[in-house]
Amino acid sequence: EDARQQHSWYAVTEIIKKIEKEEEPPKQTEGFDDLFGDDDLSEISQCTAAERELLLARAVKGDGGAKKRLVEGPLKAVCNMAAEYAGGPVPAGDLLQEANMALVLAVEEYKDGDFLENLETAVKKALEEIIEDQRQALKTGEEVAARVNVLQEVSKILAKELGREATVEELAEKMKMSEEEIREIMKITLDAISAVSGELE
Repeated sequence: EDARQQHSWYAVTEIIKKIEKEEEPPKQTEGFDDLFGDDDLSEISQCTAAERELLLARAVKGDGGAKKRLVEGPLKAVCNMAAEYAGGPVPAGDLLQEANMALVLAVEEYKDGDFLENLETAVKKALEEIIEDQRQALKTGEEVAARVNVLQEVSKILAKELGREATVEELAEKMKMSEEEIREIMKITLDAISAVSGELE
């Protein structure tokens, strides 16, 4: 098993060298203007206060048409709320999708109270949660990447000292980690490299 792991680690280092020579893919530039133009939103009329009260009364009784109109009415305002969170770790399309899902749920779950206030709270909560989730995912990815980089450097140093590729046991001893932890880092690296290689192809 160690021999297979060692062969895999050697393969990883070779693939990394290859990927480092590739050009970075173009960054995503899609924004809210690309997804929703003013013309798209201008075609949807907003609800007046009086209309909204009538629609809410019907929606509570299960009127599907009223619910649909209640979703359409505040759509522009919901898109504007999502736009305020643009420029962060979450793409514009995902922000819009999350905001619209919060809008639909707010309509479906409405019982009483200030609908617009409830809607704003629900949309902002949904947007802040998806942004926090993405930040945590990025943080975890950075921590894993740091451990992978350290393992790569230690592997290179040992290879030079030993005149051959280091074993999992030798890497674990050098890094003061268990062999299982070393294997886990190798597995994460291989999975990540496989995914990136597939995209480049």
